[in-house]
Amino acid sequence: MTPERPDPRSTDRDETILAWTTPAAALVAVTLGGIALAVAAVLAADATSRLLVGLAAAGLLGLAVLGFRQRPRLSVLTGARPRLVVRTLLGADEYTADRILRARVVSFRRLGRTMPTLELDVERDGSERLLIFSRWDLGTDPVVVYQDLIAAMRLSGDTAR
Repeated sequence: MTPERPDPRSTDRDETILAWTTPAAALVAVTLGGIALAVAAVLAADATSRLLVGLAAAGLLGLAVLGFRQRPRLSVLTGARPRLVVRTLLGADEYTADRILRARVVSFRRLGRTMPTLELDVERDGSERLLIFSRWDLGTDPVVVYQDLIAAMRLSGDTAR
């Protein structure tokens, strides 16, 4: 979680931002891996190797672009009227506390480990959407983000299940 800091666009002087995002170092490592694979694809001896390594390079570079485009992935603008901001590929979506239908942490077993994810059910344009955030998206433990989100958005016990 990044430290709280004032929002320069804010009209409310008491407003701060809590933000969670994929670490920049991880995205840089993914970018470097994609570049290394692209070079390996160019230097590959046969067409099949060029195709497969080139696809892997494109996938890694696409993941890096997506990660950089969505920074910060999840943020909360606190203050008199707290808002949740979720960055996507097409831009940012804002949700007030009354548009968050449910917030919870769900754990799944994966490769012999329990992996928690933050799930948010939100109302957008008259329909319900499910937003799922993993540790990769948030850069920290989803349980910690859940607790901070509940406190910052002032969600009731009925919303936070």
